[in-house]
Amino acid sequence: MIREFNPGDVLVFQIESGFCLLRILGVESSDLYGAVWHVRVYGDFFPDVKSAEKAIEKLGQVKVGISHTAVTDRAFLSTQAGLLKNVPLDRSEIGLREQWRSDPDRRVSDHSVRLLLGLR
Repeated sequence: MIREFNPGDVLVFQIESGFCLLRILGVESSDLYGAVWHVRVYGDFFPDVKSAEKAIEKLGQVKVGISHTAVTDRAFLSTQAGLLKNVPLDRSEIGLREQWRSDPDRRVSDHSVRLLLGLR
């Protein structure tokens, strides 16, 4: 199942008492995983959704926690996230996805975004 998110979409999700941002770098269908989501996870925490929305205006200044990871549909859907805004991808972000595709040892994680960030 490919949910209706597009490359460049910035999503907000809650971790403990704060909020974090993640960005869709791409999504592709996969016979093995249903879908493979390419995401960037930001490492800054925000006290509320409004603060997270403001941070999108200066997205280049938000700390990146994970620059690119490919996750299964199940892992992606386990993180309940809401769309805030679409910001077009730049060449370097597109390049991360292309670099993953050309890697013969590419991996797809089945861990949730929370686990990837080291949180439970």
